[in-house]
Amino acid sequence: MIKGETVILVIKEQVDTDPMGAPIYGEPEYDPVENVCVGNPAADPLVETNDLNGRRTAFVLGIPKGDTHNWTDVEVIIRGERYRTYGPPLIQTDANIPARIPWNTQIKVERYE
Repeated sequence: MIKGETVILVIKEQVDTDPMGAPIYGEPEYDPVENVCVGNPAADPLVETNDLNGRRTAFVLGIPKGDTHNWTDVEVIIRGERYRTYGPPLIQTDANIPARIPWNTQIKVERYE
């Protein structure tokens, strides 16, 4: 049986901009999200795992049904290491997923330092 784990979503809120227009963020909030399925990327062609922008997929996250967090271009802490999500979340229709499977959204993450 597949078991989810807790990952930490790092939420940064923009509080201002510097004189050059770059965003300035306040102290980040750390929001634990339970029951996230952390999986290795599939053995897809090299173009998929090393996309044209040079990103290398480290994990694919399965997000639990009913989760309301924003997962687009955010930092996540998985097993004590920092990652960043990229690309649009792939959201499946709940009606097409068996009731016993608790995840309906997939998001890719890359290593982030």
